[in-house]
Amino acid sequence: MLMNQENKHKPLKKSPLLLFALLLMLSSCDMSKRITYFQDIQDQRTTYINEQPTPEIRLRPEDKISIIVNTKVPELTALFNLPYTARVLGSQTEQLSSNSQGTSGYIIKADGSIDFPVLGMVQAAGKTRDELAAHIKSELINRNLVTDPVVTVEFVNLKFSVMGEVRSPGSYPITRDHITLLDALSMAGDLTIDGKRDNVMVLRPNATGKLTAYTVDMLSFNDVQHSPAYYIHQNDYIYVEPNKKRANQSTVNANTVESASFWISVVSLLASLATTISVLSLR
Repeated sequence: MLMNQENKHKPLKKSPLLLFALLLMLSSCDMSKRITYFQDIQDQRTTYINEQPTPEIRLRPEDKISIIVNTKVPELTALFNLPYTARVLGSQTEQLSSNSQGTSGYIIKADGSIDFPVLGMVQAAGKTRDELAAHIKSELINRNLVTDPVVTVEFVNLKFSVMGEVRSPGSYPITRDHITLLDALSMAGDLTIDGKRDNVMVLRPNATGKLTAYTVDMLSFNDVQHSPAYYIHQNDYIYVEPNKKRANQSTVNANTVESASFWISVVSLLASLATTISVLSLR
């Protein structure tokens, strides 16, 4: 009895294994911070005060576009379009451009202009496709060059990119004037189960390449529809951050605090420690 009472009040020694287990848990909890992109802007939410999303894709320097002018007179049509040569491929005829500006397209210069046949330098940057088409049509009519032109402007190399926890990350072409963030994520196959829905990031470069970061909470309808990033622009980067579970899977052997193997190891360790302490307390 005396020996048992003495053992009851005997202080237990701290096990180095127990300390190691605690350190392992702390390090695995911090692991997600090591793989997340753009951590310095994670907490910088955008304030939406009288700021409405811009739906139209507006042209910028280095954007490539095609412009086709159609008239009732074939000779005039050929005059205002880039010169083409025909190449027969089986039963099909492919139209190829022999113009130095590239295959069926104009690359907008640094000053925002394009060199259009007959009209000369035309300002394109800052305009939408419809605005540029209307401007060229107006110039052709006002200069008495054509009376009834139909002008069509199409995007050639405009794109956006989706990265992170989506099913099909990659770059996607912009083929129409309005593409929303919901469209972009749908094109990428939607977020995976491990993507954070409340912190989708959109990085938007301006004409000089400087980035502006927006974060969107996809769980909030109000946050989504009022975000300046709701409408996607050319060269936008969309990043879906992995949740804590997915981030922790980057540890060695995926042995994290949220994995079954980790807790089995912890339980085994604690059981061993308990047995050791029990034996020591009986001595």
